[in-house]
Amino acid sequence: MEIRGKAVQEVRRDRRVALVNYGKEYGKLVVIVDVIDQNRALVDAPDMVRSQMNFKRLSLTDIKIDIKRVPKKNTLIAAMEAADVKGKWEKSSWGRKLIVQKRRASLNDFDRFKLMLAKIKRAGVVRQELAKLKINCCLSSIVSGFYDFGVGF
Repeated sequence: MEIRGKAVQEVRRDRRVALVNYGKEYGKLVVIVDVIDQNRALVDAPDMVRSQMNFKRLSLTDIKIDIKRVPKKNTLIAAMEAADVKGKWEKSSWGRKLIVQKRRASLNDFDRFKLMLAKIKRAGVVRQELAKLKINCCLSSIVSGFYDFGVGF
């Protein structure tokens, strides 16, 4: 989401939570506590030191926090807990997708092998059920076709 002009005012008003998409803080959720200029923001999170960050390194989320401009660390932490930022993030589709990506990246070779076998097994079950449905569908259409011509069983 590009942040320019009017969007900067929206960020200032809303105190949005953003995801860091580049750099050493990659993947962390931060709160934009103040806008320095049109390119940089002052960001803070419970597990990092307050610092400035370029807007190009931030991806805005829909999560908002009701705080004052440039709050103290304890106030920010309390506001994040009150707004249940972590819970909202984990429930969002974006957050769930990133959690799955991290989990898959952490798999070792044997875990990937077990996952492959489970997928093959699941595909076989789906294929069998689909074949049963096709047979039932075809048989019912054949039987109803015989009844249309007056042939009964």
